[in-house]
Amino acid sequence: MLRPLFVGAAAAALVTTCFAPAANASKIENPPPDKIVIDLVTVNGSGCPAGTAAVAVSPDNTAFTVTYSDYLAKVGVGASPTDFRKNCQLDLDVHVPQGFTYAVAEADYRGFAHLENGATGLERANYYFQGMQQTAYISHDFSGALDDDWQTTDTTDVASLVWAPCGEERNFNVNTELRVGAGTSDPTKTTSFMTMDSADGSITTTYHLAWKQCPTA
Repeated sequence: MLRPLFVGAAAAALVTTCFAPAANASKIENPPPDKIVIDLVTVNGSGCPAGTAAVAVSPDNTAFTVTYSDYLAKVGVGASPTDFRKNCQLDLDVHVPQGFTYAVAEADYRGFAHLENGATGLERANYYFQGMQQTAYISHDFSGALDDDWQTTDTTDVASLVWAPCGEERNFNVNTELRVGAGTSDPTKTTSFMTMDSADGSITTTYHLAWKQCPTA
């Protein structure tokens, strides 16, 4: 796990009230004892070429992780005109044990940034269930000079959690983006970049789940 050497500004709610919460779901419960399965249905974007993203579920069903191996935005020497922005959209099929519903309570992002003096960086994400309106992006800004690990966290309080509809199959979508700007640095002489990866070439992005038991018929 990377050290939280640079932490972005506090985020607003992960999701907004444009989603309808699961009707009459009971108080927050412990994770269901049965295993959940998450399938990566589609993955699209310049930050996650085919074969460079994978999903795993924690043994206690409280989180899932997405691992990237080729997610890098850069500007300056050696960068193409389109390298300043990289994005990735994940379409996840979450198979939830019968009688339960879930919400994403927190999302952690980590990586490495080398930003020259005057350069800027941005990490942002949004989240939505299939067939529902996309939420506004939650953004975290970075500024150079910076040459270190970074970490950001998107959080929402319990009262604002939005739950997957009980008894319905709705894929969960995650859109992420990295941007790097030259700012007042000299892109003809320097290179600034931002990655979602660690020293070993991979990054684990963790999404923490909250659970409720659906009402019985």
